[in-house]
Amino acid sequence: MLIAVLTLMLLSLGVVYSASASYAFAKYGESERMLTSHAVKVLLGMLGLFIGSRIDYHKLQGLTKWGVLAAVGFLFVTLVMGGETKGATRWLRYSSIGFQPSEFAKYALLFHLCTLIAVKGDLIRNFKRGFIPTMIWIGLVTFLVMLQPNFSMGGMIFLLSIVMMFIGRAKFSHLAITFAVLVPIILLYLLSAEYRRTRIMAFLSGGTKHGYQVSQGILGFGNGGIFGVGPGESKQRDFFLPESYGDFVFSIVGEEYGFVGATFFLLLFLTIVVRGFKIARFARDIFGRNLAIAVTAAITFYALINAGVTLGILPTTGLPMPFVSYGGSSMVFSACAVGVLLNISSQTDLHPRARQVPVVGSVSAGEPNLGKVY
Repeated sequence: MLIAVLTLMLLSLGVVYSASASYAFAKYGESERMLTSHAVKVLLGMLGLFIGSRIDYHKLQGLTKWGVLAAVGFLFVTLVMGGETKGATRWLRYSSIGFQPSEFAKYALLFHLCTLIAVKGDLIRNFKRGFIPTMIWIGLVTFLVMLQPNFSMGGMIFLLSIVMMFIGRAKFSHLAITFAVLVPIILLYLLSAEYRRTRIMAFLSGGTKHGYQVSQGILGFGNGGIFGVGPGESKQRDFFLPESYGDFVFSIVGEEYGFVGATFFLLLFLTIVVRGFKIARFARDIFGRNLAIAVTAAITFYALINAGVTLGILPTTGLPMPFVSYGGSSMVFSACAVGVLLNISSQTDLHPRARQVPVVGSVSAGEPNLGKVY
């Protein structure tokens, strides 16, 4: 897990530099400007990974409610005072420092859901006392993110939350009722904006009139062939492919390193999936198991959707590729989450010198040591 994540971080330096060089030179007069910024974010991510791995994850269980409350506060402040970029208010900025609260909110909500599932146990199957209080948190965070508007992030937060509820043994009938009520509302929201309708129609039609970015991304993969055109030799980065260093960075990987390089990147994410679920399998308590699943799912879902978008398999979204795309909030919070995953691993019997800890709680009874938790 650690090797896969660090490899992605280090490789992202070369990829982001190549993808951003032309844009950075045109905007700042320095082709290395965005590389320097990205390198700082990679270092902060490594620091966050180390700190996360050194803190006993059990200590987080009593703090998750405060974390999600802080996330809700940040989302409210963002709607009121956040900086607007491309018609959306998603960032809090101070001078040259930017912070995207939705990235923090994603992990804060998932961590709190893991606490609720562990503590409530079978009570999560009770509609009034278990399911509804949990769905209030999910609905609140999702709603605030979509108000920015950020449908892609809001949709992913909702999807990951529902996955965790299913894993937490919430009744399928309760989840089905939730979908039956919310899907029409979500569809109306999805079709309420012209740019979202355009993206959907472009995807369904398969045409290029309104799918310029996707078409250029696919062209990049075509240019790369089997072995790629070579590091720093991308043509699509020269203002043909918008956001080549961000949401569409995987296309630059395919162009410069070819099918072989793109496959290698995906194999690194496959390593995270395999190791993450193995850690979950051997976790010593319910909270650790669910936390491992949540972090693994969040990272790999984002990677798969990002790759699918750049290949034209999925409609265009604004989701970054974890540890690869340019951007500090995603890099730092994802790295911190992986650090927590490594801490869970260190307390399993996967390692010869692992510290043995007693199994806490059970799937049916929950973990009563925290008392009543909402």
